[in-house]
Amino acid sequence: MARLLLGVRGGIAAYKALEVVRLATKAGHAVRAIQTPTAQRFVGAASFAALTGAPVLTDEFERDPARGAFPDQDPPAHDPASHLELVRNADAYLIAPASANTIAKLAHGLADNLLTSAALAASCPVLVAPAMNHLMWEHPATQANLALLRERGVIVVPPTTGALATKHEWGTGRLADVADLVAAFEAVVPAGARPWDGLKVLITAGGTREPIDAVRYVGNRSSGRMGFAVAEEAAALGAQVTVIAANVALARHPRVSYLDVETAAQLRDAAVAEFAATDVLVMAAAVADFRPAAAHEGKLKKSGRDELQLVLERTEDVLSGLAATRRADQTLVGFAAEHGAGAVAYGRDKLVRKGLDAVVVNDVSQPGIGFDATDNEVTLVTAAGDEAVPRGTKAEVGRAILAVVDRLRAATEAKAGA
Repeated sequence: MARLLLGVRGGIAAYKALEVVRLATKAGHAVRAIQTPTAQRFVGAASFAALTGAPVLTDEFERDPARGAFPDQDPPAHDPASHLELVRNADAYLIAPASANTIAKLAHGLADNLLTSAALAASCPVLVAPAMNHLMWEHPATQANLALLRERGVIVVPPTTGALATKHEWGTGRLADVADLVAAFEAVVPAGARPWDGLKVLITAGGTREPIDAVRYVGNRSSGRMGFAVAEEAAALGAQVTVIAANVALARHPRVSYLDVETAAQLRDAAVAEFAATDVLVMAAAVADFRPAAAHEGKLKKSGRDELQLVLERTEDVLSGLAATRRADQTLVGFAAEHGAGAVAYGRDKLVRKGLDAVVVNDVSQPGIGFDATDNEVTLVTAAGDEAVPRGTKAEVGRAILAVVDRLRAATEAKAGA
């Protein structure tokens, strides 16, 4: 795991920095925090100290009880200069939120507080996550300062668009999503030893679209959230992850490679090309079972028609085709989105019929889970039995799926070594 130095500037978004600490420490990273005096008007130092397990510093002349060490280090015997020792020990320095004033200071080399002094002394990657009113963000001075920082190698994690702190204000200036901030940090630091280092994972996500004409298609409601969540969890374990994304309009994780496709045939071709080098396949995409037998080249007009009849033909079973060529050391996980009674029984049948190691059964008849929802609730079916995963975020469900994959692979390796 890595060491993150977090610089927290004043602003309403400072409270989100606590969530950055929580997610980073949950992922196994060691975190130290620096706050400006203004930041402590929004969030107290005690909150950061409790989450990091380390002292929080504000002033350059303030003695650091940990002597610049991170929670995973032993403090040195002497008292070093805090702004030098903290960045010397850090794998990356993330300033979030970064105000327009702080960005201006960083761009012009000012070092008038501990946060900016540490940035000037940093030889590790420096990341800046702006958060401010949209008028300040759009000002030419702010944009020029950001351009200067980028030229010097500073990584700018751009703000998002939405409701701002001031009532009725809307625009670009919201601090980037917390998960994206942690992902940006993880993308620039060495991962260290992780359980799935060297493992190649292939995941399909989203829903295919089969064209009727130039503008219409036969599709489904899958958003790709579940597949993307599994991919991010696999990347956090150290795996080399590739996602075949079928029509997915979600944020991309910097440690995951993505191949975009539209149709079932394109997804099949991409999966076949990647499968031989894959250790784990997680087939989360909703692949169309049928497609129009012939797609109209232009746009079908409704004039002169009272009805439109479509002739559908079966698409190739992508997962069965891959399973037929599998190696003994590959692990294959399928998904079964079912509706109502008999869902788990169908999952057991699919497990045997397609030669899989596990099937994730998703009963989409339950409200608030499944397609285009942030939560999910599944049953994991393997040859050893069924395991119910209670309702939780798709990230939590993704972790449960990969835990089963881990057990399956351990059992396969033990059998091979016996």
